[in-house]
Amino acid sequence: MDMRTYTIRQLSKEFGVTARALRFYEDKGLISPERKGQTRIYSARDRARLKIILRGKRMGFSLIEIHEVLDLYNREDRGVKQMRATVAKYHDQIENLKRQREDIDQAIKDMVEGCAWMEGEIAKHEAAQVTHAEDDRKSA
Repeated sequence: MDMRTYTIRQLSKEFGVTARALRFYEDKGLISPERKGQTRIYSARDRARLKIILRGKRMGFSLIEIHEVLDLYNREDRGVKQMRATVAKYHDQIENLKRQREDIDQAIKDMVEGCAWMEGEIAKHEAAQVTHAEDDRKSA
């Protein structure tokens, strides 16, 4: 069992998060550092949970979903139940991300087409203004 401990500053620096974020995760029950007076002492377990929290956030999971997965960890089954739940959530999230990618690709296509159309309209308008200005000069 890993008995290393970490300060809020060490974990903040290592993971690139603010102390405020760590306190927020503590308030949400995602990590549970020990207290020595006002000082928070984070365990290797807290560090591992923080790593999972941040990975889950990057992958688009809500804190509630992350909390559900964290709560499934059981040392007796070596985390197999937790891993099964995580695999199922990953598969669902992969499908969500694929749909989002399709939506993004369509939005990009629509914008490219919209830009091309508007640029064509601007060019026509500007060409008409030049022609109109030349006609005015010729008639003057």
